[in-house]
Amino acid sequence: MNKKRVILVSGMSGAGKTSATNILEDMGYHCIDQFPVQILANLVDVIESSTDPRFDYTALATSAIDFPEFLRAFKGADMDVRVLFLDASDDVLLHRYKSTRRTHPLLISNTVNTLEEAINVERQMFMNSKDNTFVTIDTTFTDFKGLKGKIENYFKLREAPTFSISFVSFGYKNGVPMDADLMLDVRFLPNPYWVQELRPYSGDDKVVYDYVMENQQTKEFIKRLVSFLDYAFDEYVKEGKNHFTVAIGCTGGQHRSVAVTNYLYELYHKKYNCYKEHRDKKGLNDEK
Repeated sequence: MNKKRVILVSGMSGAGKTSATNILEDMGYHCIDQFPVQILANLVDVIESSTDPRFDYTALATSAIDFPEFLRAFKGADMDVRVLFLDASDDVLLHRYKSTRRTHPLLISNTVNTLEEAINVERQMFMNSKDNTFVTIDTTFTDFKGLKGKIENYFKLREAPTFSISFVSFGYKNGVPMDADLMLDVRFLPNPYWVQELRPYSGDDKVVYDYVMENQQTKEFIKRLVSFLDYAFDEYVKEGKNHFTVAIGCTGGQHRSVAVTNYLYELYHKKYNCYKEHRDKKGLNDEK
């Protein structure tokens, strides 16, 4: 019999916890928001012992203040407990609060005096609780559709826990992905951008992919990188980590990072449950 699954949904206020909970609810999870920590032990007992099918898949949304208590309450429980952590850059969180005119929870509780202070204090509150087994999603550059796709991939119902990998290409000029477990800088590789006939294309196109991947410098890098990743992925599987994000960055996120991301995805997707995203890649008809 499969263990009951509990997802603890937390993260920075304004990063998308409400949207994430709505998505999980649509997927069939029984969602509970801000359950009182004073009676949390009762809830754990109910989920463990209940024959009500609603508790087969449960999602619990919690704030930074209560998050450590939720972790302690479910530690050691005979359930498939996972953590979904939502994050975003400080600038984006500020913009979201100012554009929606919502009030940060720490301001409501009079814990801080300014929105900037609230974001900083909340981030510090999570510092001691974050763990590399969490599924972390950075919503800085992610819209609702993208968030929905990621959550549906990571938390499908009636699925045994498995190790999955996201390979994400990005451009450093647009900022780094905050949810990356491993960040690889490939800006030292030969840049197709400086080859006039290759500039309009991306690493998705064969001419650019071959230019990058057939270079001797790239071959040496890939050989050393794959040796490391083979070892690291095996160790993370042994540790019980559910998801791992590898971010590959070049200057603009169009050529080198896209090519290397495509190579790694093709290499590992037959062994692991893999996803691929080109965060900053533009199409041929997009504005350059």
